[in-house]
Amino acid sequence: MKKRIAVLAGDGIGPEIVAEAMKVLKAVAAKCGHEFIFDERLAGGAAYDATGDCLPQDTLSACKKADAVLLGAVGGPKWDGLPAQMRPEKRALLTLRKELGLFANLRPAIVWEPLKKASPLRGDIVGERLDILVVRELTGGVYFGEHSISADGLSAKDVMAYSVREIERISKVAFEAARKRRGLVTSVDKANVLATSRLWRETVERVHRESFGDVALEHMYVDNAAMQLLRVPGRFDTILTENMFGDILSDEASQITGSIGMLPSASVGDGGFGMYEPIHGSAPDIAGEGIANPLATILSAAMMLRMSFAMASEADMIEVAVGRALKGGARTADIGGEISTAAMGDAVAESI
Repeated sequence: MKKRIAVLAGDGIGPEIVAEAMKVLKAVAAKCGHEFIFDERLAGGAAYDATGDCLPQDTLSACKKADAVLLGAVGGPKWDGLPAQMRPEKRALLTLRKELGLFANLRPAIVWEPLKKASPLRGDIVGERLDILVVRELTGGVYFGEHSISADGLSAKDVMAYSVREIERISKVAFEAARKRRGLVTSVDKANVLATSRLWRETVERVHRESFGDVALEHMYVDNAAMQLLRVPGRFDTILTENMFGDILSDEASQITGSIGMLPSASVGDGGFGMYEPIHGSAPDIAGEGIANPLATILSAAMMLRMSFAMASEADMIEVAVGRALKGGARTADIGGEISTAAMGDAVAESI
């Protein structure tokens, strides 16, 4: 099978970790008889330095022509002084999500057996196996609302808005995902304070009642959810929430696993197209040192194979290879080891 992948390495450690994901994908292609065409393009601060735009038109066009997008990380202190609309996070990331119709972000938080001791939580709290999926609405809410600062600079406003349609479609993604997992959706909101959360809760309940009665549904306020994630994380299966709450809770969940360098993500829309990226940032403080953990990016590539290319067995192959590498003692610095970024990629590719 032939698939075209738009590759946006981005900034900081992005090029280093994306190179290892490509290495692993090439190993899968060679083993399984596939052809992956890597269309490498500039995005983020690197694109701004080269073209004056964090998301050049040729990059956006390449993403739209591809079967999926593999992204490293964008942004860094070097570009923090740019006007808000031109910064890598806003111009590149948010624009890509909007232009590509990527409304659902799926972030699995899994504690790998060999890394249980890396979790900051006690073993009895983590339990035998921790596997949480955060389903975050990605193109609505306060991040995409109106933002303004008063003329005198003494006040500011950020508008959080949601429509029934936006809530319906992300709810269906969460319920369908839960059907393939343990069958429990925890919908997180702040319905005791926010009007958007009251609409959120009403719509989620209706979608559940009409189409997903076989899946259990519970509601939880976001402050309680943040507490319960640390107190009894194993009670969660699939967490459904809006954009800002999902951003915060998924990062919290990532720390339970022991390292943000282990967590992949998928941003998807209708029809199977998606953009796949690690949840961490560009880590400019360690860029170029060859010590970044590439596993989140490699696991993001596995999600791409499963979700956009319908290559479930190939995705399993990558995940099993990651497990073997970890069991064999391969560790980058963030998970208590000393091997390089490239050596970790080699360990996974060789296991393939």
